[in-house]
Amino acid sequence: MRDTASAPEILAFGEAMTLFVADAPGAMPDIEHFQRGIAGADTNVAIGLARLGFHVGWLSRVGNDSFGDYIHRTLETEGLDCRYLTHDEEHSTGLVFKERASGGADPRVEYFRKGSAASHLSPDDAASVDFSSMRHLHATGIPPAVSASCRELSWHMLDQARQHGASISFDPNLRPSLWASEEEMRETINAMAAKADWVLPGLAEGRLLTGREDPHDIADFYLERGAKAVIIKLGPEGSYYRGTMNGHEESFTVHGFEVDEVVDTVGAGDGFAVGVISALLDGLSPREAVRRGNLIGAEAVQALGDMEGLPSRQRLSELEDDLPPMG
Repeated sequence: MRDTASAPEILAFGEAMTLFVADAPGAMPDIEHFQRGIAGADTNVAIGLARLGFHVGWLSRVGNDSFGDYIHRTLETEGLDCRYLTHDEEHSTGLVFKERASGGADPRVEYFRKGSAASHLSPDDAASVDFSSMRHLHATGIPPAVSASCRELSWHMLDQARQHGASISFDPNLRPSLWASEEEMRETINAMAAKADWVLPGLAEGRLLTGREDPHDIADFYLERGAKAVIIKLGPEGSYYRGTMNGHEESFTVHGFEVDEVVDTVGAGDGFAVGVISALLDGLSPREAVRRGNLIGAEAVQALGDMEGLPSRQRLSELEDDLPPMG
């Protein structure tokens, strides 16, 4: 039984939005009906880790409105500890609408988040966080892109986690349209990634951020700046790992898993992060962690919605039991 009275062992922060997914394929202006859910890369990872039995805290703001109530209730139903979630009296909850794509294409998404409650997050929102009890922090490049105060919060969270000895994972999750310039985005994201233990970029993200083409060289960029391991998502081809764990340095590629049908690509990278982070926190080897990342990423793309395909611990055990032994 999870001890919800104690401080969360894992903490994530950012913006959760109410999501509306089209009921049928087609252009947004033609869609009449949508299914409601929640969206947010940081939230997806938090939910995925909570489903695997970790005590995960969520730090954010939502509006004092029905959408905020819906998000709060949904996150608690998913097992998240929402003691650090604030209902903002002055600003509304962000919304996102998503088309239903076909053939494995990325769906078109429209955001309504400018000036949202979460965009007003600041270090003050972390005043009551017990960093001394935290085992791990997951951060992404989205909060620092949302607003200047969110960026200050991101720096504060990374600095406090590092000072208190928690491990840190960082997924760039680039949102270029939210940044004033590409240069500012690169400099900020790379500086934040340098504070992390595990950096998890996609290949295209890594190329844009580092100016390097090869996964080995992209990984080297972050290892030189202090990361312990860099795990690069290669899409259907799998993922690449390079780093040092327990004094042992290694690099390798783990091939991805074939799926019968790609239903929704949004959230695949978050599923990958759930797999890698959970496995490393479980004490598994880097190779096992990368394979679990590929496995949960493959599960994620087979379900409609951003986090619906993330497995429970029982489902994950069943999936892993069916895998051949690691070579």
